Amino acid sequence: MEPGGNASAAIAIRVAYATREEQVIVELSVPDGTTIQEAIQRSGILNRYPDIDLRRQGVGIFGEARTLDYCPRTGDRIEIYRPLVLDPKEARRKRKKSI
Repeated sequence: MEPGGNASAAIAIRVAYATREEQVIVELSVPDGTTIQEAIQRSGILNRYPDIDLRRQGVGIFGEARTLDYCPRTGDRIEIYRPLVLDPKEARRKRKKSI
């Protein structure tokens, strides 16, 4: 360990996931240097929602996309994004046709 370093430093984060019916936010204390993927696994959300596929779904922090190997900082909210049901361009076309 480096002089003055703290190998047991922990950070407080939240992991959020929302379905159409509910929103879940799990508060965690994890070691500094934990990746987004590790934090999501520790949160238990993958057990609660086994249909989540982190290889296909996006993740981010406060609405900004991040990779699974990104290390969050204290206070960050990790968000797991649902897959799009309809391409946004196609949705706009359909709305425009119905006007």
